[in-house]
Amino acid sequence: MAATHCFFRPASLPLPSCSTHQTQESVRFLYQHRFFRSTHNAWKIRAAGPDLLGDFGARDPFPAEIESNFAENVLGNVSTEHKILIPNASALSLSQQECSPISPLQPPMSIDDAQKILLKVVGWRLLDEEEGLKLQCLWKLRDFKCGVELINRIAKVAEAAGHFPSLHLEQPNQVRAELWTHSIGGLSMNDFIVAAKIDKVKTSDLVPRKRIWA
Repeated sequence: MAATHCFFRPASLPLPSCSTHQTQESVRFLYQHRFFRSTHNAWKIRAAGPDLLGDFGARDPFPAEIESNFAENVLGNVSTEHKILIPNASALSLSQQECSPISPLQPPMSIDDAQKILLKVVGWRLLDEEEGLKLQCLWKLRDFKCGVELINRIAKVAEAAGHFPSLHLEQPNQVRAELWTHSIGGLSMNDFIVAAKIDKVKTSDLVPRKRIWA
């Protein structure tokens, strides 16, 4: 089937009379070219004009859409309030928190609560003694000097936190640290915060070196 080509000529561009068929076809092509060019330029001018859709394709709602309360049925209501929230203490890790003053009237932490928070510190265990609950951690070190060095490192952390553990250098190469809040006779959140800070102390250069067998 032969292809059929249709050309549209605007009414404002009358086709002049021509003496020959060839000349008439040439004039027809010229007017068609001018028509498509003028149409293309019109679209270019429209595209360069004011953005009818707004930034990134968004647009203001039409009056009918506002009256229909369409925003009530979609996420992100127009009345939604956006806030930038600063993480509170519960969202921060224990090592990032700071110790707070403890009142002598404050009751000590229960053993159930202590066991839950114990999961957030590494290498510490609970001791239930006559003085109350305590946290205890042991380190096996390379020698006596390494034990002294670890105690000094822990002391710096405790001094910065304002809450001090009981430190003991036992045998030639073992350090024992115990934490509890004396004023309330048991554990407080401060003990776990300092325990988490002590966990950050570098000990890799103080522990015994592992032997590698060939």
